[in-house]
Amino acid sequence: MAISLLIENLTKSVGDRMLFADVTFSVEEGDKIGIIAKNGTGKTTLLRCIAGIEAADSGTVTLRSGVRVGMLEQVTAFPPGLTVAQAAAPDPGAEEGTAEATVRLLTQMGVSDMSAAVDTLSGGQRKRIALARLMASEPDILILDEPTNHLDIATIEWLEGQLARSRCTLLMVTHDRYFLDRVCRTIIELDFEQAFIYKGNYDNYLRRRAERINAMTQEQAKIRNTLRREQEWMNRQPQARAGKAQYRIDAFHDLKRRSQVNLTERNVALNVNSTYIGSKIFEAEHIAKAFGEKKILNDFNYIFARGEKVGIVGPNGAGKSTFVKMLLGLVKPDSGRWDVGQTVRFGYYSQDGISLPEGKRVIDAVTDLAEDIVVNDGVHYSPMQFLQHFLFTPKDQQKYIGKLSGGERARLHLATVLMRSPNFLILDEPTNDLDIVTLGILEDYLARFNGCVIVISHDRFFLDSIVDHLFVFEGDGEVRDFPGNYSDYRSWLKENKPEREVEKHASGGGDARKERRSQERRPRLSFKERRELEELEKELEELNREKAGLEALFSSGAEVDDIAAKSERFSALASIIDEKELRWLELSEKA
Repeated sequence: MAISLLIENLTKSVGDRMLFADVTFSVEEGDKIGIIAKNGTGKTTLLRCIAGIEAADSGTVTLRSGVRVGMLEQVTAFPPGLTVAQAAAPDPGAEEGTAEATVRLLTQMGVSDMSAAVDTLSGGQRKRIALARLMASEPDILILDEPTNHLDIATIEWLEGQLARSRCTLLMVTHDRYFLDRVCRTIIELDFEQAFIYKGNYDNYLRRRAERINAMTQEQAKIRNTLRREQEWMNRQPQARAGKAQYRIDAFHDLKRRSQVNLTERNVALNVNSTYIGSKIFEAEHIAKAFGEKKILNDFNYIFARGEKVGIVGPNGAGKSTFVKMLLGLVKPDSGRWDVGQTVRFGYYSQDGISLPEGKRVIDAVTDLAEDIVVNDGVHYSPMQFLQHFLFTPKDQQKYIGKLSGGERARLHLATVLMRSPNFLILDEPTNDLDIVTLGILEDYLARFNGCVIVISHDRFFLDSIVDHLFVFEGDGEVRDFPGNYSDYRSWLKENKPEREVEKHASGGGDARKERRSQERRPRLSFKERRELEELEKELEELNREKAGLEALFSSGAEVDDIAAKSERFSALASIIDEKELRWLELSEKA
């Protein structure tokens, strides 16, 4: 394959902080490369330098003659006052057919009103316009910075399929692990100001990275052992060193520099437990909500149980965020009521971001919320101590909120949510600005979290890691309660719907009234109770089988070994079956 792009010794710093140094790699025609790193280590800056939007401090970016580069930036901005058609229009001089291709791609992504004002569109819709415009122009190299942010799952899967099948050359930053795994064949990690290259998909990267860190740790131990010997030599009187080779002195300083590399990973520490939560969480009774002719909920009923972890999926604009805002009391339903338990303490991570003054320093804004942060039933932190658990150094805490990066704002938002020790977390698109490492830590935290969780997310890996069932917003006010995670739901769709309809329904599209299963959600039965009912049916079948076996044994006339123990078990079975049948009847009537 011919080399399309060559990056040599690329170096970039911001102020006194080095982002990356002497980064070198080549991109061959048809390569699909994912770039990952922690927030703030220069992923976006590297892409912008490669695209020629930003200048590096040193190094070169060389494109093969005739190669065209197109970049999708993380934040999509258009001049004010444009319609969709105007915003999607190709650059002057673009090849014929580009405009038609853009419209076709927009239609496939669910944008059909070309006369709509861009200023009124959501972030996801604006990203669709930018994506369609870029893809229709067919650049030789596509550079995408977080392309899945603000897109619904159906559009993400559509884009995933387009890129996986395409012969385009791709450089991409994303935190979407399924997307990386299914599209990219090479992973480049920015770490310790360097670029580490791994051939293969994301799963292979995880294995190879662990091997690299282990090898680096062992190597550093050897360096420090050697350094101790050389330090003794350097500590001798200057006269004793006078005739020694200069190379040994230079080697000592190089060893000293290498020994000071800190291999300890600084990660967010989510060591905040939930407070006690009672058995009553919330009940939704006949909730209805509409905006004009657009129905969000239509006679929604549900009893939420302790320990439930629910994912909410559906197309952009289906009402997912409105649903949680109604639960929180921020939006009033048109009819019906929410009955929330007295012990419930909500923690709300909003996709709108932190609502703290942009002109305040981080430490001052958090101190205004609480001068003494008490978590885990009595552990006290000062605001400065607590913020350090979220990777805000004392220096970072002096930054103005308006100057924070997207990742820093996300970490600060998470800190302000958890500092109140909530027992019911509502997370609305928490993955947009968090790096892969922090996402993994958040997933582990939520898996151990003893309270309740509702999460709205387009990140399929995140949903699969956390939730035990889904609310699928299907449109026209209908919500399907699906028992399982997102991958389970996707598999169910493939088994139960024609292939041409799977993409439409994956994020909740279609006519819900025609598509509802006979065993749709049961308004008076919680998710855990439904699971209990299913388990009871299995248990009763086994218990009755065991009882029938003992009855047959006793009536056979044959000699029975250990007759006393078997008789005792037979009597116990009768009591157990009676108890479980009563519970089964109770749940069945409720259903």
